[in-house]
Amino acid sequence: MKGKVVHFEILGKDAEALQNFYGSIFEWDIDANNPINYGLVKDSGEGSIGGGIGKADGGAPPHATFYIEVENIQAHLDRITEMGGEVVMPETEIPNMVTFALFKDIEGNTVGLVKSGSH
Repeated sequence: MKGKVVHFEILGKDAEALQNFYGSIFEWDIDANNPINYGLVKDSGEGSIGGGIGKADGGAPPHATFYIEVENIQAHLDRITEMGGEVVMPETEIPNMVTFALFKDIEGNTVGLVKSGSH
């Protein structure tokens, strides 16, 4: 399977304000009814992907990330480091939710990987 973008994330200082901003402009259905106020954006049909809007952790600056679906995260992380990229977060499982990792490309952009079937 070729990697496809399956999720996006927009994080900043004020999760609720960001959720209202994007929800109002693009008429997105955002559900932030969870303990961490992470707004899950439902896909809106053919050709769209779901995402999330929330608070950046640990004082990180506002940023946006996209996630690419792969079958073997570690194999991709190995190839990324061989090609000059850097692992930011190793393969991590959030039980009953998702298995993912983060890397920086050769220009310093942070990109996510998501294990096939776990999102």
